[in-house]
Amino acid sequence: MPTAAQTYRDNAILSASPSRLLTMLYDRLLLDLNTAKDALDAGDLAVADYRLTHAVDILSALAGSLRLDVWNAAESLLGLYIYVSNALIHCRVTRDVTLVIEAVALLEPLRQAWHQAADSLSAGTSWEVDAADDNSEVVAIA
Repeated sequence: MPTAAQTYRDNAILSASPSRLLTMLYDRLLLDLNTAKDALDAGDLAVADYRLTHAVDILSALAGSLRLDVWNAAESLLGLYIYVSNALIHCRVTRDVTLVIEAVALLEPLRQAWHQAADSLSAGTSWEVDAADDNSEVVAIA
């Protein structure tokens, strides 16, 4: 039987806009990475392994949701997701905390940028798009 917290979380996810879902994924990804870093520092390998595995799962979901046919920059973002995933998998084997620190440094600016974009959309800010531009689709993940 689900707890009240699980029901609340599930309802929040089901009712969230695509931009909010994306920011929720990034928030959880960075939470997992920071918790994994702390666990590695403390020698708690079980927690570190669980959080690193979950972070790789989130990166896989983000990579799988990219629309390479719609957004030219999607390939670069896909490359970043693959690079970070490989680093985290390597970290699970080597327990090298610097790999997690690098992942946070690479992904935190993206998390902040997605939050700013989502806030702009929810505030009703319009984005002007040049119809001749190949990047005419603003949303590449959904």
